[in-house]
Order: sequence, then C-alpha cells, then structure tokens
Amino acid sequence: MVEGISDVDQSQPSIARVYDYLLGGKDNYAVDRVVGDRFKQELPGSVAIAHANRQGLIRAVREIALAGIEQFIDLGSGLPTADNVHQVAQHHAPGSRVVYIDSDPIVLAHGRALLEDNEHTRVVQADVRDPRSIREHPDVIGMIDFDRPVAVIHSAVLHHINDDEDPRSIVRYWQEQVPSGSYFFISHFRSGGNPETVEAEAVLQATFGRGRWRTDEEISDLFGDLEILEPGIVPSSLWRPGLAERLPRIEPAQHELTVWEQLIVAGLARKP
Repeated sequence: MVEGISDVDQSQPSIARVYDYLLGGKDNYAVDRVVGDRFKQELPGSVAIAHANRQGLIRAVREIALAGIEQFIDLGSGLPTADNVHQVAQHHAPGSRVVYIDSDPIVLAHGRALLEDNEHTRVVQADVRDPRSIREHPDVIGMIDFDRPVAVIHSAVLHHINDDEDPRSIVRYWQEQVPSGSYFFISHFRSGGNPETVEAEAVLQATFGRGRWRTDEEISDLFGDLEILEPGIVPSSLWRPGLAERLPRIEPAQHELTVWEQLIVAGLARKP
C-alpha cells in the first residue's frame, strides 16, 4: 500500500479521483465510480471533455517547454496519469523542475511514490484557494526560482472555485509572483447555453458543492492583462491540435466538434 492512502476518507467522492476514473485510471474508490458512472450515463460526453482537456494540457506543456521555460507549477494537478506535466516538460527540456499542487491526500501519496527517484519534481498537498501558503511552502521555494520565468498551470481547476471564492484573484496573485516572460495555461468549463451545460453544472454542485461553468467573457477575464497567445481561448480540441512540433501556423480541426468538446476551452498566455 502506498504510504498515506490508508488515511484517505473513502466515504466521500473526490474531484481528482472522479477525474481519474473518467480518464480510465485505477486510483479511485467505489464512491468515486458512483459519481463517475452518473456522469457517464447522464452526461455521456463527460469522458470526451476529460480527454480533450488532458490532450490540450499535454500540447500546452510541450509548447511552453519548447519556448525555453523550465519551471512549472501545476495547480490542482490531480492524480498522476500518462504524459504528466513533468514527463512532457522533461522530455522536451531535460532538467525542467515541476511542482504539483493538490489538496487530495491520495494525490500526495501516489505522486510521491511515482516521483521518488525524480529529483526535479515535488508534490505538495495544499489548497489552490490559498496561493500564499503554496508560494511559501519549502518544497516550492526549494524547487522554483521566482527570479526566472515560470509556467503556472490551471488545468481544469478554476471552474471548481465558486464565484465567492474569487478565482480571478488566484490568477492575479501568481501573476504578481512571477517575472515577465512567464506563461499561464488555463482550461475551464465553458457555458454553452444548452441543456448539457445546465445538467453537468447541477451534477457537480449536488455532488461537491462546487463547479461553475463560465461564459467566454468570464473565462477571458481570468487572464487579466496577460498576453493571450494564438489561437486565443478556444475549445481544448482546437488548441494547436495535432502538432508534433512547434509549427508557424495552426492546423484546422480534423473533425466537427461535439457539443461536449465545445464545453471545455483552453488558453495560453504570457506575462509581458
């Protein structure tokens, strides 16, 4: 048994473990699969949302690494799966340093077991709504040089922060902590003004008491005055799709997006 997992409350579902289940992972419990199965049965496109988001993240990390950034903070990272941030980053930029942040203790336990022999990667159990505690954590201070550009990842996490918790202030805090040339990746549930959006939001709120689909304008506002790079804030499946390497132009989508794929968007921005 991985150290620390025996202390996990298996009676309550976890966002990270439900997401792991939707991606086909095995680090989840019966209570998580009940919630995941509800998504699969009532909202069959939710699996497509999870995969579209993951693939968008992989492409973004590759692009960031190819831009010369070698430090990453992955906020609300979730459970380790294939092609994790550190694996993608270190493949393209060996020596890249990555700190994973998540509040779920099972993420901490599995992450530390997975990364035991990776000296350039750490996992920190913390709440993304308390960014100062993360910034001042010894593992973050020891791994990240805040005098050099940093990539700050908010992949599918800000939509789990309700309006009264002010997700914009979280992004703003990190903007203030990193120097010019730093990158910010955000993916977020996008309100489609359709029954699928309403139902999915209702399921999340009923299960976790959080989960907020936001409009295009609200998602754009999360980036503040950051410079949003091409192709802008678009469905994750359209964010630089199918690129094996950095190319000078964006290839068109190879298929028409489903309504579900249109409900998760992504954007990459740079601090001027």
